[in-house]
Amino acid sequence: MFIKSLGNTFCKQLHFIQTFRKTSSLAKMACTPVTEMNDSQLTDWINSFDTVMTDCDGVLWVGSEAIPGSPELINRFRELGKKVFYVTNNSTKHRREYKQKVDKLGFGGELDEIIGTAYLAASYLEDTGFDKTKKVYIVGSTGITQELDDVGIQYLPIGVEERISFDAEFNIRGVADAGLHRDDVHAVIVGFTRHYSILHIVSAIQFLRNPACTLIADSPDPTFTIRDEENIKILCPGTGSMVAAVETAAGRKPIVLGKPNRLMFDIVQKRHPSVKPERTLMIGDRADTDILLGKNCGLQTLMVGSGVHSIGKIREWEVSEDTEERRLVADKYIDKLGDLLDKIKHL
Repeated sequence: MFIKSLGNTFCKQLHFIQTFRKTSSLAKMACTPVTEMNDSQLTDWINSFDTVMTDCDGVLWVGSEAIPGSPELINRFRELGKKVFYVTNNSTKHRREYKQKVDKLGFGGELDEIIGTAYLAASYLEDTGFDKTKKVYIVGSTGITQELDDVGIQYLPIGVEERISFDAEFNIRGVADAGLHRDDVHAVIVGFTRHYSILHIVSAIQFLRNPACTLIADSPDPTFTIRDEENIKILCPGTGSMVAAVETAAGRKPIVLGKPNRLMFDIVQKRHPSVKPERTLMIGDRADTDILLGKNCGLQTLMVGSGVHSIGKIREWEVSEDTEERRLVADKYIDKLGDLLDKIKHL
């Protein structure tokens, strides 16, 4: 009887521990709306970080328009002594173009405070000792080529795949003219292009038959938000969708550079060694890239509802049985960044 009683007691204790751990784990994933914080809590939170890393599209602006209040909030952060970095998975622009945009929209900032995936791609090749006698094939835009120019890495012309065509029997023509048989292409970089087609995939997999050729995805974003003529949100396929086709056809896994992979934060920390992860706030509108970058690097996180994901999704993830989904839960939430402005004016 004693052994049976002891066994029952042990089972009850084990069940209690498992339940406690599960409940505690879920509790730790709770997201706090900033609007529900009192002045004391808000002050403590603002004082808990010195560095801000913020996504751009869907957080600061949509298209060519700043989201109301966002420029003022970013400048208020600087007035409070915060260092602000712009971190984007958009590779269509060189950092100089982003500098022009943040200045035009009133955000301000310096060139070395802008980290885009075109810059990451060039930095990755440079830092890993890419052979500069070799070339790169680019599925993307001039944002990438300009960053490669800055580090002296050669590439095939953008649009070289357009020299290829198919005849009525679907036989391919123009391969030699497009240079698809050359063996000096040692990297394929897949970024975003509005002109993505089967010709990009054919070209990429031809180069990737060479084991010395590396497949690089500048970001994993499957979609991003655009708006129609009635200002309604529309999801558009992103780089992640494009690289997936190349990955499948080539049978090669890409090296993924953009968020949520920690290279984005590593670059910031390498150039600014005083930046501490526990005193850095990552702001984003997309949980599986922006917020997950924060989680992967030990940063504080703030989700805004002005882009891809909503507070409704956060509440679903909070109670999910999937531990990976629970990691998508940000520490804090606000509908749009500008809503924070009034709450910190007194600081």
